Amino acid sequence: MALALALGATAAAAAPAPGARPASGSVPVPPAQLASIPVSILVDLGSGQVLEQRHPDTPFLPASVTKVMTAYVAFEEIGAGRLSLDRTFSERPETEREWFAKGTNMYLTTKDRPTARDLLHGIMTASANDAAVVLAEGYAGSVEGWTAKMNDAARRLGMSRSHYNTPNGWMDEGHTYVTASDLVKLADAMTTRYPDLYREFSGHKRWMWRDVAMRSHDPTVGVVPGADGIKTGYTREAGYNFLGTAERGGRRLVMVLAGSPLPKVRDEAARALLEWGFSAWDTQHLFDQGQTVAQARVQGGDARHLPLVANREVHATIPRGTDPKVTLTVRYRGPIAAPIRKGEQVGELEIRVDGLAPGRVPLYAGRDVGPAGPLDRLVNGFLGFFA
Repeated sequence: MALALALGATAAAAAPAPGARPASGSVPVPPAQLASIPVSILVDLGSGQVLEQRHPDTPFLPASVTKVMTAYVAFEEIGAGRLSLDRTFSERPETEREWFAKGTNMYLTTKDRPTARDLLHGIMTASANDAAVVLAEGYAGSVEGWTAKMNDAARRLGMSRSHYNTPNGWMDEGHTYVTASDLVKLADAMTTRYPDLYREFSGHKRWMWRDVAMRSHDPTVGVVPGADGIKTGYTREAGYNFLGTAERGGRRLVMVLAGSPLPKVRDEAARALLEWGFSAWDTQHLFDQGQTVAQARVQGGDARHLPLVANREVHATIPRGTDPKVTLTVRYRGPIAAPIRKGEQVGELEIRVDGLAPGRVPLYAGRDVGPAGPLDRLVNGFLGFFA
């Protein structure tokens, strides 16, 4: 079901002038630093609009960007109360023999007892291969058991063109692959569903393990204002990759670069692309986080309507200096059958800025709706008869 949404009183400040259009040639030109990078994307999460993309749905080897999904699975387990950050882990002798000093590393041994917190810092800041395997084996019993959780999370997030075969991104003959569009979905879920855990483990330039400083290779944190992660990756086969994000003034941008031939090329492009996303584009505010966007019809519930809300501040992203027409459409499969849980994703808001591709922002149930009781069914039937 689709509902056209008028820009009325709740979004008066964002409403464009009637019939306004972007000026001819007003769509910003992406920075030249992207020229030699085969895969790229930049998305404004507040509007869902893609500001720049090149081969966004072409699978590529993620290398250590794989570890972002390992961290996300850990966040899910922590959020569900099944994993404590203080839980200690021990390394199997076989794991030490295989992974000690193999690529970037925490140099764990069988004598160490790192906590889940230690391992997540090692994974996200130091990109430690051994930490990812110790977490995977220690929690799921095996790498295979852990990667099953990674693929299940990918499926639930709609990452339909990605597959995980390893927790750390080590070369595996191409069995682990992702797309730029899919990584944006992962970054979106990580930053919006687990913001506290994201802030604790992402965006740090260094972290101390034992008495050794483990350093991040993130090219934007501490350089681009608002940048707070997420992960670089490199193997000879994959090239130099980066999943990055930054937040300024309520706007969060997510970018992916993949297959860069040199780290310098990737790093300069990452900084230029984020700055371009903030400086060349502006926003028109539409809804506050948690504000009701629309009412959806409910079937068989103790309420006839359900408020649909966004889990973020919502805006339209427009070329700076323009005043285009903005059209909003709410889409959901309706009427929505009860029972419905608060926070369950039930639809999306489509944002169309004239002259640009549409963006989509997920919408969630703003309250619980239980199954209809006898009185509810009677009232609903009576109202339905006269509708």
